[in-house]
Amino acid sequence: MGNDDDVLVIGGGVIGLATALALVEAGRGVRVLESRTIGSGSSHGNCGTLTPSHAAPLAAPGMVAKALRWMLTPDAPFYVAPRIDPALWQWLLRFSSRCNGRDWRSAMQARAALLLASRALFPDWVARHRLDCDFTESGMDYLFRTPAALEHFRHELPLLAELGIASESIDGDDYVRREPALKPGLAGVVRFPGDARLRPDRYVAALAQALRAAGGTIEEQRDVIALDPDGTGATVHTAQGRWRAREVVIATGAWSPALAKAAGLRALPVQPGKGYSITYDPPPLVPSRPVVLPERSVCVTSWDGGFRLGSTMEFSGYDTRLNRRRLDAIERGAAEYLVHPVGPAKREEWYGWRPLACDDLPIIGRVPGRDHLWLATGHGMLGVSMSTGTAELLADMICARTPRIDMAPFSPARFA
Repeated sequence: MGNDDDVLVIGGGVIGLATALALVEAGRGVRVLESRTIGSGSSHGNCGTLTPSHAAPLAAPGMVAKALRWMLTPDAPFYVAPRIDPALWQWLLRFSSRCNGRDWRSAMQARAALLLASRALFPDWVARHRLDCDFTESGMDYLFRTPAALEHFRHELPLLAELGIASESIDGDDYVRREPALKPGLAGVVRFPGDARLRPDRYVAALAQALRAAGGTIEEQRDVIALDPDGTGATVHTAQGRWRAREVVIATGAWSPALAKAAGLRALPVQPGKGYSITYDPPPLVPSRPVVLPERSVCVTSWDGGFRLGSTMEFSGYDTRLNRRRLDAIERGAAEYLVHPVGPAKREEWYGWRPLACDDLPIIGRVPGRDHLWLATGHGMLGVSMSTGTAELLADMICARTPRIDMAPFSPARFA
């Protein structure tokens, strides 16, 4: 099989599909190559929240000491499985070098700019592309049971406000009186009214439907085994044949380092951060909006007909096992806050690998020295939240338009 295309997007997750849709809308011819089926990776089981409130990066002051302590606790929210893995330890060294106040603030500013740009685009995208995905401008509540944890979190709020991310504080007892799904004993709540939610599986399916309707092509079960960039484009090889394109976008999430290596590029400092979720039939009472339980690193979301708990960042390579200890920790964490922490029937236990760059910033833009090769990866836990912004910004760059925000913090050149 041989095909010549304008743009090839490798990866059929939320970032790849959104980018493909933005490019088609810009008048480009686009084909998506997906190694399995659309949305089968980390786009499937996440909590479906759109969270400018998550602008603060994981690489924060004090995180190194905390992570070292957590290495002895296999159900800790940030867990590094002890093993011999040179790539992981190199990544951890680079990550630890960013755990200081200056880099933390700089990364927060860049993440906030992309999160806010993406969040502002969502209503228009949903309406224009007719995305049936249960998008709701719900806001999100962060619940705290101890005054110390609440006060520590409040230290971030002035900086978030400076960046355009509004919040409001709510007394814990007042909140519980209005939220019968919550147990008493909350020290306080921080609400982020600009956050939103959607149903992630429907969002991915809707993006695929809109892309096909706009003239894009999606090829599933196309596992890319080699990529040969040159001066006029790139050739992509799969077990089913080859494709030739003028521009190629690598949007394969946690698998991007392997594909970059196959293209002869320098290794990307991206690690697979394994996350878990559990989906149930809805319990009798659910919170009226998505909630985060920061002291237990658990997110709780619900929609018509479904209820989901999600959590954790586990560095265990591409381990394919469901860790029962970590799933149980998610349920225990929810049980401290919710009257009904689980639903009457469990539908799915899930894990997925989030692509986490060593500075916790996405990698978006042209590959240095490769005029026709582009990257869109490294979004960590924020792929859904950053999807529309990433798509529009990458389309701007590929189509030689001026991006709406500063793209320098996300450039692949920072690792050259």
